[in-house]
Amino acid sequence: MMKKCVIIGSGLGGLACGCILAKNGYEVTVLEQGAQIGGCLQCFRRGDALFETGMHYIGSAEPGQVLYTFLHYLGVDQKIQLSKLNPKGYDVISFKGQHYLMANGKEAFVETLAQQFPQSREELSRYYDLVKQVASSWAMHSLRKDVDLNVNAEYQMRSVNEVIDSLISDPTLREVLAGIVPLYAGEKDHTPFYVHALIADSYDQSASRIVGGSSVVADALADAIRERGGQVLVKRMACQIECDDKQATAVITSDGERYAADLVISAIHPAKTMQMVQSRLIRPAYRQRIIEGRNSTSAFTVYLKFRKDSVPYMDHNFYYYRGDSVWGCEQYDEALWPKFLLYMHFCQEANPVYATTGEILTYMTMDEVRQWEGTHVGRRGESYEAFKQKKAEAAIAALEEEMPGLSEKIEAYYTSTPLTYIDYTGVPEGALYGMMKDVDLLGSAGVTSRTRVPNLLLSGQSITLHGMMGVLAGSMVTCSEVLTMEEIISQLNQA
Repeated sequence: MMKKCVIIGSGLGGLACGCILAKNGYEVTVLEQGAQIGGCLQCFRRGDALFETGMHYIGSAEPGQVLYTFLHYLGVDQKIQLSKLNPKGYDVISFKGQHYLMANGKEAFVETLAQQFPQSREELSRYYDLVKQVASSWAMHSLRKDVDLNVNAEYQMRSVNEVIDSLISDPTLREVLAGIVPLYAGEKDHTPFYVHALIADSYDQSASRIVGGSSVVADALADAIRERGGQVLVKRMACQIECDDKQATAVITSDGERYAADLVISAIHPAKTMQMVQSRLIRPAYRQRIIEGRNSTSAFTVYLKFRKDSVPYMDHNFYYYRGDSVWGCEQYDEALWPKFLLYMHFCQEANPVYATTGEILTYMTMDEVRQWEGTHVGRRGESYEAFKQKKAEAAIAALEEEMPGLSEKIEAYYTSTPLTYIDYTGVPEGALYGMMKDVDLLGSAGVTSRTRVPNLLLSGQSITLHGMMGVLAGSMVTCSEVLTMEEIISQLNQA
């Protein structure tokens, strides 16, 4: 008889785990509380305009690279069309009036930045090599079992800024190299260097947008599960993980349905999982630590619909810092907001000449919208709408400092706040990337895929890493608890 696996949450972590286990003989059921699958892979439409909500661009997705291997192994690579970003500058960082380009590959990366920092050429080379070394020390990033665990451990315990400062003497270059910090909501002295290294290495290999949006990945994974006899169910809110004295036995949904399980994987926020499990196998101290764990900051996003053929398509991402440092942008007052912007275009079709839509993303704390907490979408009142309009206009005005006249080309705009993130992903405080990775916590208090309930596993962005590559790598780690790491790596290499 096939073993039954019930997965809570249809974000990337849940769908990937479901696909892996369905490939390996499990009868998979994925339960999604909302009407749309995908979590941070979701896209949405306003008329004929399509918008990305979370997975704005991906790295290492070309043949032979890590993410490509994952997608090929899962059987969805042929259903995903990519639009490559500019290899000579896929990210552009604007800092103190200058633009700095991040290029693919060591030679281009070093030489491009060395044009502006000629005295730092050797330091840039050492930084690049360390990023590669740290990334290769992670088995699911290098697809090797013989990784350097000493390097792995060291750079879990050293912060991004500490490591960069130890390598780079020029203070401006230090800031520039840390300029991708919004990709992981990094905090000075807290975020481990391995987070930075894994993300930087992935995009260094290649950087692309997904034509038509990342929801095509969610749909492809769901199809792959169904093709192997599994099911992906929407409007099924899990409310209890039923356990006996030894293990989890079923997942109960809010409508009273009971889904019996030999294996349960929770791919939602770990704090939400702990609230569903009443088993004595979960120690009170562990439960409390997870529930009270610190989350990454949230965001405010302005979704822009451009007038037809008015804005040339931008084949890179634009980071604009308005202050003296790329660090600390999560700490602000109203007069200083926004301290940074990440501006991107959406790739609605292959090889676009003009952009149809774009997005401005910046940090926003939950405290700014706390007064509307507990209200529902579309029913938060005029004061909330006025708040969003004021913030959107401030964000657009800030971007115009770098791109004069852009507002005249905007036909319409829409917004999301931390409350929106809560509504559509269920993540506490609307956290962009789930629970914080912190050098003060990792090792002794990090959240792993295992729990004290032997057949209850965790997956998703709070476990290993966020982003498409990070969550897929974490899903492999989660599934290795029942399939073994050797088997997972063997299957990946065969793919």
